[in-house]
Parts: sequence; structure tokens; C-alpha cells
Amino acid sequence: MIDNLEYNTEREHLIIPEYGRHMQKMISYAKAIETKEERNKIAKAIISVMGNMQPHLRDVPDFQHKLWDQLFIMSNFELDVDSPYEKPTKELLEERPEPLRYPQNFPKYRFYGNNIKTMIDVANTWEEGDLKQALTFTIANHMKKCFLNWNKDTVEDGVIYNHLYELSEGKINLKGSKEDLTDASSLMRSNKGKFSNNKKPTHHKKHTNNRQRKRY
Repeated sequence: MIDNLEYNTEREHLIIPEYGRHMQKMISYAKAIETKEERNKIAKAIISVMGNMQPHLRDVPDFQHKLWDQLFIMSNFELDVDSPYEKPTKELLEERPEPLRYPQNFPKYRFYGNNIKTMIDVANTWEEGDLKQALTFTIANHMKKCFLNWNKDTVEDGVIYNHLYELSEGKINLKGSKEDLTDASSLMRSNKGKFSNNKKPTHHKKHTNNRQRKRY
């Protein structure tokens, strides 16, 4: 009895495991049939069983087309039957898509991120006025915050102004501004507050001293 046991490592590889081994055996049986007419009958029966195994997909468009494609895939494209749809090919299935081209940005000051450069480019398109000035100081404060996330030490406002002038290609100049940016401690405190709010409150258990209890 032990000699007749089958292990999965010795069995035929399941191409689509979701359908199970019995479905794979049915398809292998269909491939071994000599007459094409009989193979067509068996193939339609297999398609019917496959559809019953996935009733939640009956309303999906091209559901039958998907089943026929999976039938040919599980047969390793060796099943010779008449399909109501165009038969898929092994080359088309194994064809790899072309690699996507991602934009490669290598900013000089990476700790600011790419969004800062986008914000600066938008600010350069605005007309001079209070709104643009408010936007530029908002960008400068965010740059200072990013700088402190990268370097926990304090940073002078002049350093941020110089970087902003350089990243804006000289179009935004706050070097002579008398207005100070947000204090570094305030920026770091706001970051700590975000993480502290996510912590769950800890409950401390009271420890009682059993030695002080009287025994009667």
C-alpha cells in the first residue's frame, strides 16, 4: 500500500493550480483521444466544468473566451480542438512587455526631494505679489523642514535662501529678506507630534505587595 502512494513532487506539474489536479487529468485525457470530433465534445464538457467552478465570473465580459484560453494553456497548447475564439500561442503568452521608462531625476540636493523643484518651477510662473511671496516663504519653510529631517542639527536661514536661489536659477532671491523662517525646534516638534499620536496609550498595572496583607 505504501508503494502505491503518490507525492506531489512525482506528479505532473499543474499549470493553473486553481483548477486542481482532476481538471489537469481531464485535459490530458482529451489530448490522448484520437478522433477530433470526440475531442471537441470532451473540450466543451471541460469548459462547462471550468465555468461551474467559477460562477462569480459568469457576468464578466468575454468569460467564455478566458476559459478557452486557459484550456489551451493547461494543455500546453497541444490540444487540437475547434475553438469559437482565436487560439492563443505559446510565443504570445511568453512574450515580455517592454520595460517602462521612468523619469530619472538626479537633483543636487536630494534631501529636498523632487516635489520642491516642482513647487519652485510653479512659483517662477506666478506674477510678483503677495501670493507669490507667501508661496516662496512656504517653500523655504518646507525646505528647512526637509533639511532638518536629513540633518538633525540646526540650519541657518541663509543656507536655505542660498539653496532656493540656486534651485530657482536665480529667479527667487530671499537673501536680503528680513523675515525669518519658522524656528527649527517648532519644525522638529511638529514631526514628533505626528509619530507620538500614533502610539497606543500604555496602561500601567498596579503592583500590590502581598506581604502587607493580613492573613486570618
